[in-house]
Amino acid sequence: MRLTGSALRVTIFVGESDIWHHKPLFAEIVHRAHKAGLAGASVFRGIEGFGASSLIHTSRLLSLSEDLPVAIVIVDTEERVRAFLPQIDELVTEGLVILDDCEVISYVGREPENNDATEER
Repeated sequence: MRLTGSALRVTIFVGESDIWHHKPLFAEIVHRAHKAGLAGASVFRGIEGFGASSLIHTSRLLSLSEDLPVAIVIVDTEERVRAFLPQIDELVTEGLVILDDCEVISYVGREPENNDATEER
């Protein structure tokens, strides 16, 4: 897949311990983005932060938190990201979702492996 030019970035901030049907919420979002055919998704674990609860979560040793902030970042065309938003709305009951216009300079995904071509060699 190739993606260049204008795009839309969605960043989803949740807690590391947020769960969806017995699995981490961030993993469910990434798997759904993959299934939806989006260009890509990455999860970043925060080292410190606070949200609506005003509780500071940190990875510092003396106050080790079990619920660090997590950011899931997805970038694709505006049409594809907006089509995915209802799934985010279903999954994220507490958190923050941000949309940003962005410009992709270069993104070239790997082509799917063709096992038939490999076998013929």
